[in-house]
Amino acid sequence: MAISKQRKEEVLAQYNDWIKRSEAVILVEYTGANMKSLDSLRAKIREAGGEFHVVKNTLVRRVFADNGMEVPGDMLVKSTAVSFAFSDPASTAKALTDATKGSEFVKVKGGFMAGKSLSAAQVKALSDLPPLPVMRATLLGVLQAPAGKLVRTLAEPARGLAAVIKARSESAQAAA
Repeated sequence: MAISKQRKEEVLAQYNDWIKRSEAVILVEYTGANMKSLDSLRAKIREAGGEFHVVKNTLVRRVFADNGMEVPGDMLVKSTAVSFAFSDPASTAKALTDATKGSEFVKVKGGFMAGKSLSAAQVKALSDLPPLPVMRATLLGVLQAPAGKLVRTLAEPARGLAAVIKARSESAQAAA
């Protein structure tokens, strides 16, 4: 369906905005999918802090080129939808792969992260990463472990001395 030049400019501006705000972009083929499945997919991705939109291949190719992203030729063929990860790429990729499991109509083509092209396997690997809050908690635990060990090591001699003094005072009271 042909669209007017003004509408094309509006769509291009919107795509540009989404790409500039995204930490990762994942391209999906949705040939044969019904609207109900696409709507549930949109909802799951929105919960993960992203957006999911059906795009026109020619317009999105122009936007990628304008943003310095080289799109492999096989990514923008057939019907294409794009998932934009605005906050946490791993959570968005996980929501997308979880929602497309068992679906023969929706397939991940690949994507972009930090301006670099990702294959479908790399998107799958991204989805296997833990979400950002879990990664932060893990990192915080790793950083706090040496400090906790140092505190216990420094406190141990004083704790041992206190135990000796307590045992000595208890034995002196028992003898008296």
